[in-house]
Amino acid sequence: MSLWAHAARAVECRDESYAGNRYSLCEVDAASEDLRLFLRDDDGVVMGHFSTIEAHLATSGKRLAFGTNAGMYHTDRSPVGLYVEDGAEEMRLVTNPGPGNFGLVPNGVFCLRQNRADVIETLAYEASDTTCTSATQSGPMLVIDGDLHPRFLKDSDSRYIRNGVGTSADGSRVVFAISRNAVNFHDFGSLFRDHLGLPQALYFDGNISRLHAPELGRSDVGFMMGPVVGVVEDIPDTEADTLQN
Repeated sequence: MSLWAHAARAVECRDESYAGNRYSLCEVDAASEDLRLFLRDDDGVVMGHFSTIEAHLATSGKRLAFGTNAGMYHTDRSPVGLYVEDGAEEMRLVTNPGPGNFGLVPNGVFCLRQNRADVIETLAYEASDTTCTSATQSGPMLVIDGDLHPRFLKDSDSRYIRNGVGTSADGSRVVFAISRNAVNFHDFGSLFRDHLGLPQALYFDGNISRLHAPELGRSDVGFMMGPVVGVVEDIPDTEADTLQN
């Protein structure tokens, strides 16, 4: 039996279908769980793989209960837009439209604060006095105050594997989703708004998207990622003893 079967769940993951598409969903209570962003190790080297993050956490008796890529990056894996980790800003906020999905404004910021997590549209974030402990910018927004992004077309044939995140108004409920078949933006945004009932949602990326969800028996591998978001939990003493033996 897997050691994971004995662990209290810090995140609830499930496979689900909606409107003819298949998704893997991972739901987190931001008020009680340890949500973090990951990019570089203590030496400033990009970690880039779930296994590398796991090894990094294990040195302090922690493990990755869930993880997914969290925002777009350049070829050197540096963030395209705002990136803050544990109060240190690596990249500034980008507010102007541009090429690609990131520049398909409005885009947004996934903001982690004490006991909450929020998706905030970029210009609203810039105009606010919000201070995030950690933050990653991506785009486009999928859902903005309960409305789908105005550029989304219901019958668009631009279909890819996609992943993103949605948040509740009080910042306590956070749902990460990755499609299990190719979907367009309209379908993906509708998942968050109409099926999950979340007023704000943000796109992370497309075919490069990967998921670490041991609860689903899944930890995707492949080329190196940039920013990663994950839930961290303690390794139970019984498991730590087993790993040492």
